[in-house]
Amino acid sequence: MMTESRDEEQIIARVAALDIGKAELVCCVRVPGKGTSTRRLQEVTTHSTMTRALTELANHLVDLGIERVVMEATSDYWKPVFYLLEAHGLDPWLVNARDVKHLPGRPKTDVLDAVWLCKVAERQMLRPSFVPPRPIRQLRDLTRYRSTLVAARTAEKNRIEKLLEDACIKLSVVASDIFGVSGREMMDALIAGQHDPKVLAQKARARMRTKIARLEEALDGHFDDHHAFLLTRMLGRIDTLDADITAVDEQIEAHLAPFAAAAARLDEIPGVGPVVAATIIAEVGVDMSRFPTAGHLCSWAKFSPGINSSAGKTTGNGSSGHGNRYLAAALGEAAVMTRRTDTFLGARYRRLAKRGKKRAIVAVGRSILVVVWHLLSDEQATFHDLGSDHYTRHIHPDTKKHNHIRQLEALGYTVTLTPAA
Repeated sequence: MMTESRDEEQIIARVAALDIGKAELVCCVRVPGKGTSTRRLQEVTTHSTMTRALTELANHLVDLGIERVVMEATSDYWKPVFYLLEAHGLDPWLVNARDVKHLPGRPKTDVLDAVWLCKVAERQMLRPSFVPPRPIRQLRDLTRYRSTLVAARTAEKNRIEKLLEDACIKLSVVASDIFGVSGREMMDALIAGQHDPKVLAQKARARMRTKIARLEEALDGHFDDHHAFLLTRMLGRIDTLDADITAVDEQIEAHLAPFAAAAARLDEIPGVGPVVAATIIAEVGVDMSRFPTAGHLCSWAKFSPGINSSAGKTTGNGSSGHGNRYLAAALGEAAVMTRRTDTFLGARYRRLAKRGKKRAIVAVGRSILVVVWHLLSDEQATFHDLGSDHYTRHIHPDTKKHNHIRQLEALGYTVTLTPAA
């Protein structure tokens, strides 16, 4: 049955689009024409990205009664524009550049880009990207910077291990953590000029003292002034990074205070500690109304398998795509931490890890994300572990029997079942 469609009802009456660069932006505004005409009025202007010029542009858009301002996610140049327009009461939308596709052969200039974006936006053919509110944005800045500092510290530690190997100092062979108290004292002594393996080995503490003989052998190398100079710089860099991470942790704790209740609920999930809980809140926020279901959140985070349907056939490669790398790292860390826990998530990880650890990490990470959505959607919700024997208790007896028979037959046995008396 054919139905009538009125396109004008789908068009946003007053819309603006911005093509943003580092020094300037192009603004295209489309508003209704005068009288009863269906023609649209269009204005294209160029503005500086300095604060004064952006403020004048925001006031102009407010005077025109613009209902929506759309911009592409171009590097970080969109951020000051977005925040300033938001502060003026406008409705800015950040859209993915991949969603704004140009026709083949179409000329590309800043002006044409702005006009095209405006025409696509007024017909509501775009969807906004998730831009969290200011408190979450500030928390996100801190958690992401912490992640960068930790990565830098890890890289510096790797350099030190390679430097010691260059000097034939095999400390990492004996000590599981060369940056513990014992390892640090030994490296400080090497820098100070002490190269006697027996003297260096005596700096071992606690359980390390049971490895004195092996330490003497591992510390017998050719550490010289060149190594001492580099090691001094590297250890100093690690100390600086440790201090920076501590300072950032204090700021994260302060910014997380308004969301302490949500963080405490997330901390109950196996594998999710205070750092991971803060990262999750910083990346997804606490307002789950943006994600109608847990599946929407998993899809946004790219923790759902890719599925394509064409010509009546549905295919999927199991790919999760490129999502939020900070959230993915936090979920992956939490998933790995569950592997030794006597919990449902731990049992799920161990069961799936037999088919590949990466598969287990993604699957358990998705399960954690589903739990996160439910805990943040309902303030009264609490985490309840299903137990490590959940699969065993809920597998149908016939299914379990069939699996055992199949495994025995694969080993060359003939199975005859006799019911117990």
